[in-house]
Amino acid sequence: MSPFQTLQLPNGQTLGNRIAKAAMEENLADTRQAPDQALFRLYQAWAEGEAGLLLTGNVMIDRRAMTGPGGVVLEDERHLERFRQWAGIGRAGGAHFWMQLNHPGRQTLANLGQQALAPSAVALDLGQFSKMFAEPKPMSEADIEEVIQRFATSAALAEKAGFSGVQIHAAHGYLISQFLSPLTNRRTDRWGGSLENRARLLLAVVDAVRKAVSPSFCVAVKLNSADFQRGGFDADDARQVIQWLNEQQIDLLELSGGSYEAPAMQGEARDGRTLAREAYFLEMAGELASVARMPVMVTGGIRRLAIVEHVLDSGIAMAGIGTALAVEPQLVKHWREGQDSHPQLPPIRWKRKPLAALASMAVVKFQLQRLSRGLTTRPQVSALLALMLDRLYIARRTRQYRQAMGK
Repeated sequence: MSPFQTLQLPNGQTLGNRIAKAAMEENLADTRQAPDQALFRLYQAWAEGEAGLLLTGNVMIDRRAMTGPGGVVLEDERHLERFRQWAGIGRAGGAHFWMQLNHPGRQTLANLGQQALAPSAVALDLGQFSKMFAEPKPMSEADIEEVIQRFATSAALAEKAGFSGVQIHAAHGYLISQFLSPLTNRRTDRWGGSLENRARLLLAVVDAVRKAVSPSFCVAVKLNSADFQRGGFDADDARQVIQWLNEQQIDLLELSGGSYEAPAMQGEARDGRTLAREAYFLEMAGELASVARMPVMVTGGIRRLAIVEHVLDSGIAMAGIGTALAVEPQLVKHWREGQDSHPQLPPIRWKRKPLAALASMAVVKFQLQRLSRGLTTRPQVSALLALMLDRLYIARRTRQYRQAMGK
């Protein structure tokens, strides 16, 4: 199938082609956690790149629960005009522009000074790096209900600002993913135990969001095909959750995998499972897509047009691209023009896997920051230099965040 064919979604909306700019965390908000010129320039570069769908990086539903100190927050109307500007820029080239909504749960940095909430008091296990994250507190019934309402409120605000959809982040070890996994959800009430109970939060969030927005507004879900940890959320669990999501009004299901503890989304898995260098969730996603009644998108390592075509020929509706578009934001346009481009970053083969994962993210953020300043990317940047610059940047933004929050 041609990647440049349109895709009609269940709610009647049409995507201009089958390639999406997948979500990448930018950490480029201003000191009030709102989008500003840095994000505007970055998304202008992607809007000119001709992908059919642009997904934002994490937009947080609660400024007390951040994945990083430079994250964007949409919890009320205080900066709605900025969000309108952002939406206008993202949609200027004709692409759909969807906001990814998220809550970090236990994946909250300790130095932000906030109480991490989670289904259960199960801390991250990252060896000597574990102390980077706050000790999680089990959520009360009231906490859970508040989170559900916050997702719905943020979705309604995204529609009001001019975005054409939202994506509910239920993957990569964030809060909803934590509820889905028996490793992190040890509750004995209606939110834990059986898979049906563990999936209750996701289904409640989807239902609340769908009720808060208009029928023509797109609602998507990002779900792990597996956590890649023994005893965790696996492909059989994902298959059942997809069957439950079939009964909801979902316009696109993105399949990914992994978490901070097992960063399979970066090509690594703690359990030793062999992952292909490109489209490394494809085999599993193909099996899961067979039970999905909504279009399915696969994200993970794609950087060549031939791989996109292979993904689509396998029955997947869309291919999501992250890192390659951080390196070459005009990649889809170049492919359409007949160029055989396949951007990539040098692999990081450090022995300390958590540090290598941090360095991988830092190298990507280095590219995003250059694009946000109107500069060209530098794929060959030293991983060590990128990591050092990122740590300094995060430290400065952390100080700003704590000061703004009165910590």
